[in-house]
Amino acid sequence: MIDRLRTYASFVRISHSVFALPFALVGVLLATQAVPWQWSRVWWIIACMVTARSAAMGFNRLVDASYDARNPRTAMRELARGRMSRREAIGFVIISSAAFVYATSHLGTICFALSPVALAIIFWYSLAKRFTTYAQLFLGLAMAVAPVGGWLAAGGRGGWEPWLLGLAIGTWVGGFDVLYACQDLEVDRREGLRSIPVRFGVSRSLLISRVMHGITVASLFVLGMVASLGLVYMAGVVGVTLLLAYEQSLVREDDLSQVKFAFDLNGWVGLLFLATTAADLYL
Repeated sequence: MIDRLRTYASFVRISHSVFALPFALVGVLLATQAVPWQWSRVWWIIACMVTARSAAMGFNRLVDASYDARNPRTAMRELARGRMSRREAIGFVIISSAAFVYATSHLGTICFALSPVALAIIFWYSLAKRFTTYAQLFLGLAMAVAPVGGWLAAGGRGGWEPWLLGLAIGTWVGGFDVLYACQDLEVDRREGLRSIPVRFGVSRSLLISRVMHGITVASLFVLGMVASLGLVYMAGVVGVTLLLAYEQSLVREDDLSQVKFAFDLNGWVGLLFLATTAADLYL
């Protein structure tokens, strides 16, 4: 039983929930500055984030299983090596999707009505590289749904805050996914898949990633001004900037050996941003 649970957790990389969840919770924190709030709703928001991400990752692994099996970097994934059957994966995606829709029903009519749209956006990313060069931007769009959803779930309606948060996380995730995709350049070309590195090459893709992360930082600074946040928040944005700069310094056109380490650094970005924003608002 424990072994199967570990297999499922590995299948969807449950630890990577730290990417989108902190931004969704920041959306909640900012929205609650202007509207009454029930803290019990936080658990439903977390449930939405975990189930939506699990459904999206499960769908990604399912539709990419044949490609993963032919890619040395991904050949050890659960479906590719037969540790999980396609039937199990399909059932997992269906159950996770249903759980997500159910969780949104506890967050109001708007969230429930938009839940199929959210699922469509996050599923599309897994198919995008078959049709468009800009697959990494669609991953950014899928992640940008998180803070907007958190804002709506907390009762927020108007304002620039969720859109600035969405732009920040979208360009952040898209930027590091461009770096990650550089590893698979030759495999993607062989398989006829599309991506920013396939279209533009590694050198220009690194520049695109850095521009996107520059937009991330600018969006977070503008958010601080729009939401009238203070020095603790701004110190957090400086910390995020330093982390992203370090991440970018690790990846060079002639050396992609540190891409995995650079990718893992992103887990700290969201946690730092959430912690400093919460501290600024409440301490």
